This record gives sequence, C-alpha cells and structure tokens, in this order.
Amino acid sequence: MVNTLPQQTVTQPDGWNPPMPPTDLIFDDGESLETNQHRVAMNVLIRSYQQYRDAQTDFYVGGNMFIYYSSTQVKNRDFRGPDFFVVLDVDGERDRQGWVVWEEEGRYPDVIIELMSPSTASVDLGLKKQLYDRIFKTQDYFVYNPFNRESLLGWHRNNAYREIEPDSRGWLWCETLGLWLGTWAGTIDRETAHWLRFYDANGALVLLPEEVAQQRAEAESQRAERLANRLRELGEDPDRI
Repeated sequence: MVNTLPQQTVTQPDGWNPPMPPTDLIFDDGESLETNQHRVAMNVLIRSYQQYRDAQTDFYVGGNMFIYYSSTQVKNRDFRGPDFFVVLDVDGERDRQGWVVWEEEGRYPDVIIELMSPSTASVDLGLKKQLYDRIFKTQDYFVYNPFNRESLLGWHRNNAYREIEPDSRGWLWCETLGLWLGTWAGTIDRETAHWLRFYDANGALVLLPEEVAQQRAEAESQRAERLANRLRELGEDPDRI
C-alpha cells in the first residue's frame, strides 16, 4: 500500500480540538494493498479478532480505512489509514466508511498493526510511528512484513513508545488486547505463508470463523464415530438405526 504522508516532523498538540466537520471526506482512494498476501494477512487479523470477541459489540475493528483526525490533514489529503486497527469501548454496530475522530468523541485507535513492504517500511517505522505515538497516543503498535517472518516488531506506550521484548517463541504481548502476536505457517485463501496471528494468554491460536466451523465439524464427526462404536459393542448396526 503506497503511503502519502508528508515528510515532516510530527509534534505533540496542546490538546485535541475537534475541527469543523468537512463535507467532502474521501473514504476510497481506489488503490489496493501491495500484494494479495497483504490483503489476506489484513483479513486474517480482522476476522480472527472478530471471531475472538464473538457476539460482543463494544469494539470496532477495521483495516485499510482512512482515519481523519484534523482539518489540516483533511485539506492536504496527507494520511491513509492503518492496515489493521482496533478501538475499544465504542459502539461496534454503527456503520462507518472510515474512522472520523471528531465523530467518535475524540477516540483514536487503541491498537494498530501495519503490514510492511519494502516501499512502506521507512514510513511505517518512522513518520507513522511518530504519529501513532505523539498524536494518536495508540497504546500498542506493531509492524510485520508478510514476506519476512523475522520482521515482527512492536511498541507499547507508557508516556512514549517502548519496544516490546519478544518471548522465547518470538511472540509479542499486546497488553491492550490481552493477546499474543506471533507467526503461524499455513495456507489461507490458497496463499501459503508465515501469517501474523493472534494467540490467547495460554498460547492457543485465535481461530478464524472457518477454522472454528471445521473444528466443530471434526468434533461432531468424532462424537458420531464414538456412538457408532458403542452401538457395535452392544450388537447393534448403527447404519440401520
């Protein structure tokens, strides 16, 4: 995904003052993610986190969406949204084309993940990191290149960003979500890669909806097989029952 941030230093504002709401916000620039793997990687994060929260509606998760936060930024068209972000304790059922801070009571994303590529890495690790730290005050920020399993980095904000130390597995703890971020090798949507995935506090993989469905189907098949075996032990033919 091409970044259009201006090459300037991000400074800390004195406070958040909602700008006059513009009437010409753009929510689609017509540009796609860098590669199909980037698209799949983004969807994996979004869909697995939605599955993890199940029926809860007090959060919003988005990806590759514009975040509007100032009138100057709107005028200059100088920022494109993160690849993945979560905002906690908000109405997750309200329809949104993008995240417009002055329409969200000044709320910024609590967690952001950028899926890097060679063309975006310098901005993701530089100007965007400054922006998320100093302006957004996003609590946890992570970057990962889907083509490089060793590229995962993260920062937790305690007055300013401090790099998160990986555990022995190379995973990073996301304090805000109470989840680990780590890689997982496998095939998703016909793409094979080391995907960035969520893991719960006990180290269990946070499943995608289709993985949950498959797990349930396998459990039901095993239950049916156990029942059939029990009937055979009792001299019954399970195929005739």
